[in-house]
This record gives sequence, structure tokens and C-alpha cells, in this order.
Amino acid sequence: MADPTRIIRMRHFTIVFLLLVCSGSALRAQFNTNRLPGGGGGNSSMQRDTTKHDHEPDTLTLRFRYLDEPTDFMLDSTISDFQLNYLGVPASYMTLGNNGNAARNLLLSPRMIPGFDPGFHAFDIYSYNHTNARFYNTNRPYSELGYLIGAKQEQMINLMHTQNRGEKFNFSFAYRKINSPGFYRNQSTNHDNYRVTANYNSQNKRYHLFASYYLNKLNGGENGGVQNPADLENPEFTQLRLIPTNLGGASAQSSSFFNTSIATKNAYQEAGILLRQQYDWGKGDSIHINDTTDIYKFDPLFRVEHTFSYTENTYRYIDESPDSLWYAQKYGFSIPRGGNDSIYTRHRWRIMSNDLSVMQFPVRGNTAHFIKLGGTLETIAGQFQAMNESFMNFRVHGEYRNKTRNQRWDLQAKGEFYLLGENAGDYMVMGRLSRFLNETLGNVSLMAMNVNKEPSYVYRYFGTNQPPPSAVWLNNNLDKENVTQIQFRADNKQLKYNVTANYYLFNKYTYFKSYKESDQFAGLFNLLQLVVYKRIDVRSFTFDADAAFQQIAGDAPVQLPAFWARLRMAYTARLFKNLNLYTGLEGKYNTPYYADDYSPVIGQFVYQNIQQFSNMPDVAAFMNFRIKSFTAYVRGENLNSFVWNYNFNAPLYPSNDFAVRVGIRWWFVN
Repeated sequence: MADPTRIIRMRHFTIVFLLLVCSGSALRAQFNTNRLPGGGGGNSSMQRDTTKHDHEPDTLTLRFRYLDEPTDFMLDSTISDFQLNYLGVPASYMTLGNNGNAARNLLLSPRMIPGFDPGFHAFDIYSYNHTNARFYNTNRPYSELGYLIGAKQEQMINLMHTQNRGEKFNFSFAYRKINSPGFYRNQSTNHDNYRVTANYNSQNKRYHLFASYYLNKLNGGENGGVQNPADLENPEFTQLRLIPTNLGGASAQSSSFFNTSIATKNAYQEAGILLRQQYDWGKGDSIHINDTTDIYKFDPLFRVEHTFSYTENTYRYIDESPDSLWYAQKYGFSIPRGGNDSIYTRHRWRIMSNDLSVMQFPVRGNTAHFIKLGGTLETIAGQFQAMNESFMNFRVHGEYRNKTRNQRWDLQAKGEFYLLGENAGDYMVMGRLSRFLNETLGNVSLMAMNVNKEPSYVYRYFGTNQPPPSAVWLNNNLDKENVTQIQFRADNKQLKYNVTANYYLFNKYTYFKSYKESDQFAGLFNLLQLVVYKRIDVRSFTFDADAAFQQIAGDAPVQLPAFWARLRMAYTARLFKNLNLYTGLEGKYNTPYYADDYSPVIGQFVYQNIQQFSNMPDVAAFMNFRIKSFTAYVRGENLNSFVWNYNFNAPLYPSNDFAVRVGIRWWFVN
């Protein structure tokens, strides 16, 4: 006898699929269509689209820069990649199931930054920081509004505004809200992100000020996974939320958009402020434009730069109703059965940094050609449940950059070395050469990097409120890690592809071998990684393919899918001259592998080689469209749940059921 739940899913799948397909077909039949230039698709690393379109006047000139990057970037208004351009999460990332839960990249991307690191990165993909802060320059005030609504009361807000006050000062403000109860019990997330940036240039263009502030409030519910995966096919559980989970208890949780109560969670708060001041010596000239207009142009030759930053991060785990048996099995906690004692942890870090650098610009008029030398003093203080910690670091750094004015050559050599302090001996050296060949052959680059660094602090120490001996976990036998990366990359806009080949060599690789024990792999191992993107346009249809191949040589404690791919098949058109349409199907697949487990208390993914997962493809239907400054995304996700069993993102963490998401983005030029 057929499973009634499976029959209902098949009916839902048929209805949604027909609606999405018919909507695209009807629009095509009713209007005279022309394919979008570029097909409306593409990979964001190739796109430098702006808010200017050939069907509307260019009323806005808006550019932005990142810290330590001398080139300008423009807004990306493409509508093809919902996951990256709208959610801000690359397609290769795997979450524990819910928007805002802990996430990891299926394509290995080691952290190659020397110096002190607390080590809590499972929620990084949802965070603002100084590295991704944008410093704008615009001729008119510009605002963006985004709102998403999905299944199980999922909601997301994105706000951004920037404007110049005169020609010398610009400021911007950004806010993001993620609130999602999730499909499974005790899986709620509630994130708030704030960011403010400002930049100022003096009248004589000698003094520059950059200011960046961010605040991340990340609350990720932790349920420890489902107790019995067989319950997913049990007809008694008519909703996934009824399936028992390992953490959080059986009581219903309170959830609203601005006030969510999460009993068992990782609660992270990250705040940082950065002030960078620069003063230039050089040559200035007045350029005569017409009888009434003169422009003052200043070319720096020598610069003094001071950067002050202060960061305060608090990482907590809270369980107000702990399950004594589960914690005893996973962590060795001795909690009285039925007791009311809560479990909590706290790692709080304060980091203050002062950097003084000097720069020389050998060629007048080219600020992307420079030599930079400097030194940085850091003071670091940590507070935990049972102890405090404080230390300092002093490092020197240098950089040579030469990006030619014709934009054909880009040479960069960079290094930093920690001379004194807790991280003495850490270093990073990097060299990169890039060449734009021509419009047909595109751009190619070669990069090599070597990093020697102390393992993140969470591998060395972790403390809880539980009584000894389970209160503190220590590992004082960790040496410095060493990672080498060699990369070749080719980008071609005309042929619509890019290729990235990475070779990694690891020595003293550090990892978690259990829910609370860290370890270090004594030997060497290497990884070959090939990542390819290609777009094919056939009349009004677009095929976007992302694929990756990964091969590890050596007996390493790293588990990765050998092959990962995403394919989007879409119909693209311009209708009514103002309606840009991109609609079709999207599928993601990776080969079987031993997916990492997850330890909620320490917020870390854990190596395991016992349970292998052979997931079926994840399938979604979508219809994205833009009408001038308005963009909408309509998606039917997890269509595969109508046909196959649930996929697993990690041991005991199944994927979601079928869901519909609707997101909008609207930008305004005042």
C-alpha cells in the first residue's frame, strides 16, 4: 500500500512545478521577448554589473572600496544567484538545516591568517566585519530594502543606506535581521547585524579618515539532532517539529519576529570599531575645466597611516533544561537526573590594536602602485568561567603592490611576521601575479602563500560551569600549524567561464576528534582542488554550472566530498522592456562522504569516519524577475523530498521538507 504522506508530497510537487513552469511559459507566449544580454545568469565573481541598464537613464554613480584594496567596485544588480546575492551564503555552504544555523563550506577553505584567533567560526557566514565593510562614494543618496518570508514563519530583513554630505564625506548604514523557527524542534535562529561606515577627505585631499563599526548578535538554537532518524518516515509524526530531538526539551518555544526565546542556543555577540587616519605629502594641481569650473587634483607621493581597532567578542552556550544522559555520553557532565542546573559557557575576548605604517607611491597618479611598511601592537584579554587570560603581540608587515594604470598587470607581494608575544613565530608570506591578456583570453593569475600560525585558542582551552573534572578541557601539546597554498585562476567574461585550481599542503593540521577533544595530525598531507564555473546560452535558455573536484593525498583527518556541483537551467527574457525574467530549476549534488559531526557546546564541527551519507540531489524551482529597481525571488525548495528520503547535512541533522520562499529587493535613488 502506498505511503499516504508520499502521495500528498507528490501532489504538492506537481502543483508547484506546473505553476512555476506555466508562469514562465505564459509570459513568454503573451509578450514579444528578447533574451537578456548575458542571459541574466552568471557567477558573481565574474559580474561587475551596476544599476545602469540600457532601458533606463544612468542617474546614479556609486562606487565602493574595501580596506587595503586600492581599486573601486560597483554594485551587482544581477538576479541569477539567490543564495549569494540575496542570502549572502555561497551555494557550497551546508547549514545544519535552518537559515542562520551553524554552517560550513563543503569546499575546503582553511583560515590562512596568522596571529591570535578565538576559534569560533561556525556562524561567520552571517556576520559583518571590517574586512567586508564597504566605503562608498555616491553622487546621490542610495537606499536598499530587502524582505524575505518563508515556511515556518521564516523572515529576513535587509536595509542599507548611503549618501555623500558634500564632496568630502560619505556615510553608510546597514542592518540585517534573520529570524527563523525552522522545521525541527529547538532549531530557531534570531540574528541581528548592524554596520556603520564613513569616509572623509579634506579639502586639500591630504587627510583621509575611514571609520567602520559593526555589531553582530547571533542566536542559533541547538537541538543536537533528531533522536531517531527512523522517525522521519514514521506516519505518526505528521510534522517534522513533532520528532524528538536530543536538546531543548519537548516544550514549545516562544517565537516572534523581534522577540524569540531560545532555551538551548549558542549566543554570540561580536562588536568592533576601526579608525584609520592617513596624511599625504605630494603634488597638487588645479585643472581648468571651463570658465567657471576648476578641479583640484592631488597626487600623493608619501603617506603616514595610523589604524586603531578595538574588538569585543563574547561566545556563550546556554542550556536551561539539560538532558543529563545526553551530556554525560557526549561530554562527561555529571548532572543529576531531573535536576534544574543549567549548562553554560562563556569565552569573552577584548582585542585592542594600534598600527603605524608608511607608504610610498613611486609613480605619480597611480595609488595602486605603492610600497608599505608598518608595525602593529596588540593587547588581548580573555575572560572565562574559571580563569582570566591576558597577553600581547607585536608584528611587522610589508607590502608591494603594482596595479598598472592600463589595468593589465597586477603584482602583489605581502608578508607579516610576529616578533614578540603570545603568537611569536607566526608569519604569512604571499605573492600574486595577475595579467589581463585580452577580451578573448580574459584574465589569468598565479598566487602562492605560506602561513605558519598558532592553532585557534578553542583547540587549547575550553571552560564550562560544570564541576571538575568536566569543567575545563585543556590541550597543551599543540604545535604551530603550517599551510601552503598555490593557486591558478582564469576568468573569461566573453567565453563565460572561470577556473580556479588550488593545491594545499598541510603540516600539523589541528581538528576536533570528539565533541570536546582536539588533536593534531602529525604528518603531512596535501589537497588538490579544482573549481569551475561555466555558462552556456542557447537562444532564450541559460545553463549555469558550478562544479568542484577535491582529492586528498595522505591519511588525513579531513572528510570532503570528492565532487560537488550545482546546475541551474533557466529561461531568460526581457518582457515589456522593463521586466527581466530568470526562471527554471536548480539542482545541487555531492558524492557520498563522511560528513562532519557537530558539537553544540563548543560550536565546532567534529571529524567522524563512522557514518557515510549518500545524499540525493537537492532540487529547487525558481522564478526571479526585476522591474527597474524592484527585484523579486520566488522559490520552491527541497522538491526532492517529494520523491526521495530526506538528505542529511550532518549525523542526526536531516534536511528540511518542501518550502516556498518569497524575497524582494527594492533600491531607491533620492
